[in-house]
Amino acid sequence: MLGMMSERPLLISSIITHAATFHGDAEVASRTVEGPIQRYTYRDAERRMKRLAKALLRLGIGRGDRVGTLAWSTHRHFELYYAISGIGAVCHTINPRLFDEQIVYIVNHAADRLLFVDSTFLPLVERLAPRLPRDCRIVALAEGEAPPVGLPLLPSYETLLAGEDDAFEWPEFDERTAAALCYTSGTTGHPKGALYSHRSTVLHAFAESLPDAIGVSARDVVCPVVPLFHVCGWGIPFAAPMNGAKLVLPGPRLDGASLYELFESEGVTYALGVPTIWLGFESYLSSSGKRCSTLQRLLSGGSAVPPSMVTAFACHGIEVRQGWGMTEMSPLGTTAALKAKHRALDPQAQLAVQAKQGRPLYGVEMKIVDDEGHAQPHDGKSMGELLVRGPWIISGYFADEAATRAAVEPDGWFHTGDMVTIDPDGYMQIADRRKDVIKSGGEWISSIDLENAAVAHQDVAEAAVIAVPDARWGERPLLIVASRPGCRPEREALLELLARQFPKWMLPDEVVWVEELPHTATGKIMKTRLREMFGIPKSSGQ
Repeated sequence: MLGMMSERPLLISSIITHAATFHGDAEVASRTVEGPIQRYTYRDAERRMKRLAKALLRLGIGRGDRVGTLAWSTHRHFELYYAISGIGAVCHTINPRLFDEQIVYIVNHAADRLLFVDSTFLPLVERLAPRLPRDCRIVALAEGEAPPVGLPLLPSYETLLAGEDDAFEWPEFDERTAAALCYTSGTTGHPKGALYSHRSTVLHAFAESLPDAIGVSARDVVCPVVPLFHVCGWGIPFAAPMNGAKLVLPGPRLDGASLYELFESEGVTYALGVPTIWLGFESYLSSSGKRCSTLQRLLSGGSAVPPSMVTAFACHGIEVRQGWGMTEMSPLGTTAALKAKHRALDPQAQLAVQAKQGRPLYGVEMKIVDDEGHAQPHDGKSMGELLVRGPWIISGYFADEAATRAAVEPDGWFHTGDMVTIDPDGYMQIADRRKDVIKSGGEWISSIDLENAAVAHQDVAEAAVIAVPDARWGERPLLIVASRPGCRPEREALLELLARQFPKWMLPDEVVWVEELPHTATGKIMKTRLREMFGIPKSSGQ
């Protein structure tokens, strides 16, 4: 016997329709690329989204077409989220911090038909244009004429909207329709695409709205400091309007002084970002002596939260909660919210719980397995690789069968590559990574890619890159080099070679030389031994 309930598809457009109807006067405040604050309501936002949807259709965008964005966190990017997915197309957010080869690869792999670009990134697109898809048209996210660049551009964003009205009804279609595409460069080789559906996105927004997850309410003023090009802004552009919270978008200015000014002027109560941002923000508060009058909570994710940061913000009257997830998980999987029984613990014991990556949200299944695939107990001691599955966790990578076979089991379990423990209360803690990627300031750096580039130097025999803990960035790469006999490459020359292939933030901070690198019995470089040699503890990052 089946239940007798109304069957309505879970579509992203229904979120903004709900917000416009029942929270129509709630504000969206956005710091623009040009600097001034732009503000309107959810009711206004939906009207502009409908005009944009009509413009997209007029430009020939249809179901399943990918539309790329190279944009900061602004009201226009927010509108693109809804207008693109609302007509059944796919919003492909592109991380401009990736190096050129990665951006070229993912735009071509996604086969983007349109590319919406903030003025900041027009020079980047101009540089890459000869290697982008020939039929990919470009729209500047600007008012009036776009800045002059050596690119053929469509009419600007505001010009496109001005040519349409808002007489439009959001179409209905299967809730499993693709809605958003985000690429991860978290492992070696080409970036891989996580293709989210309307259903997965709406369910993720429901889940992160729970009190022990992110916990967004109509009483909050929420600011996703995490950029909208990072895993759909951690879902906040969906959760905030779903719950009627005021949404504050910070634009490109993420320094401590700019964030403080924005938080104070807009009355932000809740903000989300990576530890690097919050360390800089706390440093600004401490050095300036300023105190936030409205900010109550921070969610920090992307890399491990230093316990000292939790303590430091507590002195400012601000609670820090750690969250963990992955691009493949939409991204939120766990938060380190305390349970009722933890209230009786002393502050240090509570801090030990908060330092873990946290317990899973409802909907996220977790297990740990050993090298033979045997499940390990949740006793807080037994370690294994973390596997996850759930309604907002990928079942495969977009147009990449080989990567899918390597990462996803036939029954849906996804291999995270993280070595973890899970305690009896369900709190997961990452002990090490199966693959030696480095996460710096919330961004992945491939150790193997750096090693391969370093070995290209004529004086280098072998090279290894390992992660070094860093108070500000979480981790930074350390390059360890074994030189060819009678040679010793200059540090500057080696870094100059790497700089030809990698952006500055990916470059190692230090280069050290050794007589020879330690190897396993099969000839592989033994990175566990290198960590011991350089006194580096096992990583607890995410």
